[in-house]
Amino acid sequence: MHTYAAEHIVASIAGALQFVSHHHPPDFVAALQRAYRAESQPAARDALLQLLVNSKLAARAARPVCQDTGVAHVYFELGMDARIDGGGATPTPQALADRAVARAYTDRANPLRASMVRDPLGRRANTRDNTPAIVHSELVEGDGLRITVVAKGGGGDAKTRYAMLTPSDSVADWVAAQLPGMGAGWCPPAVLGVGVGGTPEQAMLAAKRALFAPIDIEQLRARGPRDAQERLRLELYERINATGIGAQGLGGDTTVLDVKVAALPSHAALLPVAMVPNCAATRYVAFEQPENGPAVFTPPDASLWDGVPDALPPTGTPVDLDTLTPGQVAGWRAGQQLLLSGRLLTARDAAHKRLADLLRHGAPLPVDLRGRALYYVGPVDAVGDEAVGPAGPTTATRMDKFMPALLERTGLLVTIGKAERGPQAIEAIRRAGAAYLSAVGGAAYLVARAVRSARVVAFADLGMEAIYEFEVRDMPVTVAVDAQGECAHHRIAIRPG
Repeated sequence: MHTYAAEHIVASIAGALQFVSHHHPPDFVAALQRAYRAESQPAARDALLQLLVNSKLAARAARPVCQDTGVAHVYFELGMDARIDGGGATPTPQALADRAVARAYTDRANPLRASMVRDPLGRRANTRDNTPAIVHSELVEGDGLRITVVAKGGGGDAKTRYAMLTPSDSVADWVAAQLPGMGAGWCPPAVLGVGVGGTPEQAMLAAKRALFAPIDIEQLRARGPRDAQERLRLELYERINATGIGAQGLGGDTTVLDVKVAALPSHAALLPVAMVPNCAATRYVAFEQPENGPAVFTPPDASLWDGVPDALPPTGTPVDLDTLTPGQVAGWRAGQQLLLSGRLLTARDAAHKRLADLLRHGAPLPVDLRGRALYYVGPVDAVGDEAVGPAGPTTATRMDKFMPALLERTGLLVTIGKAERGPQAIEAIRRAGAAYLSAVGGAAYLVARAVRSARVVAFADLGMEAIYEFEVRDMPVTVAVDAQGECAHHRIAIRPG
């Protein structure tokens, strides 16, 4: 019988969360490299390069690849002959995981952004240490302890899909039909997990767990499928990439890096199907817990990033945000690349809600938005000489409902986020002669290197959702919606799958 000390388990999970915050799985980096080399579309190729540079720099600096450092998922596979020694009462897997998450996310050398909130229907108060963890425990044969630790960002989970099909329905048709409507908020390209069969909750869990397996689609394509699951993987991989959605939804050759399918026995009359995407901030590690101490996580060799530069080439039209005029904005065109320098403000969901409430009551705003640029971001805390921690964009559509009032009543000129905008926001942008710019989701450390200074200017109590003023230099963005209402994302040729 193996005995595992509770403190060693906690240290292993905390170490794993720290490690995956700044290290992509090597197979994911290799798949990005292949996609970059094969990409034929300039916008998608640039986005893939940003993701690769970000991956290299984040690993080197041991700082998060993405500002959304994820909800902590911990999967325990505990042997029935194993024992956990807590020095007294045996702690539950949930208690062990929560201790580890609190330790990892408040680490002073590499603090991670806390995203978990309590009271989801009420105050939605941030727990401040990213607890509780999402824990799944399974008893298995033997006396070992295998743990899979995952940091899952909100962008991927937000695009989760589920349906109860009938046995005669095509799973491939249903999955392929979901992709165009998912938009780009899940930061493609990444891996897509599909769970088929079981019960509804089993299908969803199977889809998510399928994501945490090595990328091997190229090997599968080379040898050919051996069963129905592998045939479905290949069909979906080809059909989804044929849509032309591409990296960040900007149009390109690679939308998914792999498709994983998990199939479970189900009721004869039912066919539950669930779909969960990962994102460009793919972060997980699986390990066997040692009996004599914490697990050790060794970084991959630097050759993994061979050929990836240390910085982006300065491509794009320079823009001075401090002297920006409506006339300049009117001259931008959808798909154009820009390099932003100067001062911009930040705001996410909670700050937008407060701004909207102040406007509705006729109260003054704490910041003047006239002629300004507003960046949708909740950054990681800074360490050392950083102006700000990793500060990549959040999904813009969550702020769509606030756009008409902000643009009409404040003189706001530019917004910056990730992925596409909805019809309401696009029409508001067109009427105001404003613009929406897209930054690459999943390239947060790279974006943060463009930030020269940062200070909180309003709503400090909101923590990472406070309004900051950033001073940036050569921040790379793409014009996603121009002043005429033309959209870079909507110009993608969505071909039938």
